[in-house]
Amino acid sequence: MGETITFWVLAVVSVTAAFGLVFSRKAVYSALMLGVVMLSLAVLYAVQDAPFLAVVQIIVYTGAVMMLFLFVLMLVGVDSSDSLVETIRGQRFWAVIAGLGFAVLLAAAIGNAVIGDPAGLASAVKADGGNVPALARLIFTRYVFAFEVTSALLITAALGAMVLAHRERSTPKASQKDLARARFLGDHPAPLPGPGTYARHNAIDMPALLPDGTVSELSVNRFIARHDVADGHLPENPRLAQAIRNVASGPAGRPKVVQAVAEEPEGPVEAEDKPKVSQTTGSPVEEEGK
Repeated sequence: MGETITFWVLAVVSVTAAFGLVFSRKAVYSALMLGVVMLSLAVLYAVQDAPFLAVVQIIVYTGAVMMLFLFVLMLVGVDSSDSLVETIRGQRFWAVIAGLGFAVLLAAAIGNAVIGDPAGLASAVKADGGNVPALARLIFTRYVFAFEVTSALLITAALGAMVLAHRERSTPKASQKDLARARFLGDHPAPLPGPGTYARHNAIDMPALLPDGTVSELSVNRFIARHDVADGHLPENPRLAQAIRNVASGPAGRPKVVQAVAEEPEGPVEAEDKPKVSQTTGSPVEEEGK
């Protein structure tokens, strides 16, 4: 009874995941649906008293093949669109032929299981002393040719994937010396100023101050500046606000450095505004006596 309930529950789950695998538009979702199908098959193997196949299904397929799929997705990119141009001529025709052949093999396997009387897994592996010895005897005696052909096919597929993924460089790879030379010959031999500390602020949208006190627009991200201008989140200081507006409305090229000191008066301090310093060197008591 428990085996029947497990089968029907996992059958619905695996078939639903298989449809999601086929009809999902995102490759990540398809990979996750494939993992659900593989785990469902592993549980079905364990219920059918085939622990070796269940462990192999989890370790090899779910653990290794699924990780390989995810690794390829990370290399190619999740948002990369598939090309609709056929690079191999006649691939649709041969795909249809392969699909029909697989359907015939599947129908033959199901017919062999339904028409014949089931012998049971326990009686089938009893003569060989267990599940693993019986499986090894069948692989390396009766099905050794199919096993070797499958292994050769997998190796050929791996080599073909390496050849197809390999790209020849049109230009030689730049060395460290070449990169350093190009950097010093460019407009910015030194690193660009980071989002430094301005007065009592350490926000990333605040312009940094250069050592001479000028405001550097290079330290503000263009997209963050546009967001601040659109939302009206500008600093109270008019010079800093103008610097952020210049970055938001300026071109994608190198911004200019605002030649203005933040938090400073508009002009230099006049001589008459400075406090006068007494030129006397005597003490207050001596001055009072004089």
